[in-house]
Amino acid sequence: MTVFSPEVRIRPGSGPATLLPSLPPLSVYVHVPWCVRKCPYCDFNSHEAPAELPENEYLDALQADLEQTLPLVWGRQVISVFIGGGTPSLLSAQALDRMLALLRSHLNLLPDAEITLEANPGASEASRFLDFAQSGVTRISLGIQSFNDQALKALGRIHDSQQARQAIEAAMKAVDRVNLDVMYALPGQTPTQSEQDILQAMSYEPEHLSLYHLTLEPNTVFAKYPPALPDDDDSAAMQDRLIELTASRGWNQYEISAYSKRGGHSRHNLNYWEFGDYIGIGPGAHGKLSFHDRIIRSATTRSPAQWMQNAVKRDGSHYAHNARVTPKDLPFEFMLNALRLKEGVPSQYFQERTGVPLTQILPAIKRNIEKGLLASDPVRIRTTDLGWRFLNDLQEAFLPDEGS
Repeated sequence: MTVFSPEVRIRPGSGPATLLPSLPPLSVYVHVPWCVRKCPYCDFNSHEAPAELPENEYLDALQADLEQTLPLVWGRQVISVFIGGGTPSLLSAQALDRMLALLRSHLNLLPDAEITLEANPGASEASRFLDFAQSGVTRISLGIQSFNDQALKALGRIHDSQQARQAIEAAMKAVDRVNLDVMYALPGQTPTQSEQDILQAMSYEPEHLSLYHLTLEPNTVFAKYPPALPDDDDSAAMQDRLIELTASRGWNQYEISAYSKRGGHSRHNLNYWEFGDYIGIGPGAHGKLSFHDRIIRSATTRSPAQWMQNAVKRDGSHYAHNARVTPKDLPFEFMLNALRLKEGVPSQYFQERTGVPLTQILPAIKRNIEKGLLASDPVRIRTTDLGWRFLNDLQEAFLPDEGS
């Protein structure tokens, strides 16, 4: 077997200021690029599915992609797997079973590793949820977005509210942990309609809710042809109300858009926010890996056809990007993620996971404590309520100086 070990050109002085004392937890992200139809608001690497998915070709390439990464993570335990897209639930039960068998045979998955599958409502997919669970999926994340048929149509979704309810019921029968994705500030949506969506989602008592404000991302249909959206006052009212409703009914807002109860937080996403490591395999997948003297970010080719063609060559040509994160960028990258968490992160994580002394960002921390944006906490880096309201400004305070 030919193994590709990515080499990164290193400029003098480009390594971390200090060596990493230990390696952070490791997760795996698997990208499945196909959807029945691309939604007009979506900027993910998703492509309209052909009449028949090239499952065998995809899985052969996935194995080659993974095997070229293995030398970089020998011996490390994997705490979570996230199968995203696209619409991974379009895969057949046999294909998903082969995928998870591949991951288990090649990686050191913890016995209780969280294995999440993204899915969209639809009768043909929901019928396979039990098969997915038998293959090892422990968590299903459903892209509901709304229970209002008019809103779903405006979003370009292919399912209706009845299919959404059927999918939720099927997921809850299949696995113990279910996440519901719901959007607000939708085209033409009123605060009352947004509240109805949130109440409907909560009525199923899922362990986890992901509640997102619709944004018009560049290079999407909505960016080119913007729909009429609620004004800022209505959007703010929707957000305030969903925060109030979730808190009153037992969901803890532990991240900007994430709410959990009964300990149902996403271990995989927490690892991202706490600046953990992750392998990214599949077309357009991103990865971050730490070594004792460097941190590398990578991304594979976005085109599914090109990725499948190149991955099996086993020469690294399926990578679109592979580079060391410079020391000057590490503080911002760490804080960009950590400050999204309501309780922040232990202060010791900063040096442990960047190799940069905490003293390097202490002036910025002190300035923002004085502004009331960061808490004066000796053992945790965390925002105040005010800091969370002005999170973008707070994160930008840790951008590297232009001249550095």
